[in-house]
Amino acid sequence: MFENLTERLARTMRDMRGRGRLTEDNIKDALREVRMALLEADVSLPVVREFIDQVKEKAVGQEVMKSLTPGQAFIKAVNDQLIEIMGAANEELHLNTAPPAVVMMAGLQGSGKTTTVAKLSRWLKERKKKSVLVVSCDIYRPAAIHQLETLAGEVGAEFFPSRTDQDPVDIATAALDHARKQFIDVVIVDTAGRLHIDDQMMGEIERLHGALEPVETLFVVDSMTGQDAANTAKAFNDALPLTGVVLTKTDGDARGGAALSIRQITGKPIKFLGVGEKNDALEAFHPERVASRILGMGDVLSLVEQAERSIDQEEAAKLSKKLQKGKGFDLEDFRSQLQQMQKMGGVAALMDKLPGMGDLPQGAKNQVNDKEFRRMEAIINSMTARERQRPEIIKGSRKRRIAAGSGTEVQEVNRLLKQFTQMQKMMKKFKKGGMAKMMRTMKGRMPGGMTPF
Repeated sequence: MFENLTERLARTMRDMRGRGRLTEDNIKDALREVRMALLEADVSLPVVREFIDQVKEKAVGQEVMKSLTPGQAFIKAVNDQLIEIMGAANEELHLNTAPPAVVMMAGLQGSGKTTTVAKLSRWLKERKKKSVLVVSCDIYRPAAIHQLETLAGEVGAEFFPSRTDQDPVDIATAALDHARKQFIDVVIVDTAGRLHIDDQMMGEIERLHGALEPVETLFVVDSMTGQDAANTAKAFNDALPLTGVVLTKTDGDARGGAALSIRQITGKPIKFLGVGEKNDALEAFHPERVASRILGMGDVLSLVEQAERSIDQEEAAKLSKKLQKGKGFDLEDFRSQLQQMQKMGGVAALMDKLPGMGDLPQGAKNQVNDKEFRRMEAIINSMTARERQRPEIIKGSRKRRIAAGSGTEVQEVNRLLKQFTQMQKMMKKFKKGGMAKMMRTMKGRMPGGMTPF
């Protein structure tokens, strides 16, 4: 997300660094570039106008600190304004009510509403330690009911059954009654979606809202629709008292216009981002962290949180003990580290959180991808247990056999062994930790020998 905007803004920021001081004249070109970058990112025109006016006021006004260089002052003004238009701070779900707390999900068909219900269920169970019941009130699509039942099983949420011949309000109230009897903390209600907003849809969802009195009414919207996402959210908000927005499919959105427009247009906070297809691909929305990503400064805090959640602590402890005993780091351990990286969402999910990514040439970014990781793992899988434990025995004939078994070339086997040797040297420099400490201290290594931090 924001790839195009980040690249464009990075160029503008570099141009500003050499300025002696900031005046209206010398930031005119920079502001023009920022305006074009925002418009190309499909940010709403009124939002762009206000953004530019505010940045101009902050950059050349009294808010510029003496301790900053002019370039830094301009970057700070852009950063502050990005945070401001996106909502200043993360707004959590308000679940401090007598259980069960009801969360109602609304949105158009195809926005990813049902999968978001499952992702949110997992998020609540793992991060907030809540018991969750999910129910589908989409009586128009039997497949939606079945889909939610399947997803609920995958994330460990309780599923309340419903049928297409029932009234949505009856389904929801029965689910709520069941949750009370079973002392369930949160009920998430998946409502019917339509291809467009219509009176019947709004009437039904208003009836549901009145019957359930949810503590949270979240609007789920596809970020790839850009400005339309913000306009659709506003139309829903005019009819329904929304409490927040969930932006889905942000991993496929290179522009990011929806994230920068929704708060300003609707007045409602973005609470979550859907960042992939897996049921754990949901992130709480932190405006300050997103602003940092947009400006190419990374998001190390989210990266460390992600590492702590994803890394197998038992595996990390085993590796730590192994290194402390003086036993070498072998290809079995290397494969385990690759798998840990993929558990964190793969390279694509990590790239925009790494500082300095905006300054990398596109060609270098393209070389680093999840296919490379999977290819490396396939090569290691083609080795015998003895070869993984003693990589030094892998010579000519063994390399040819491994390459044939993994569907790769001998050169790729050589490249992997070279990368492994580099990793082995790093691991010798410290005796504790696995991937987590490696990321913090050695800054990690990507395929191709590139050091991203």
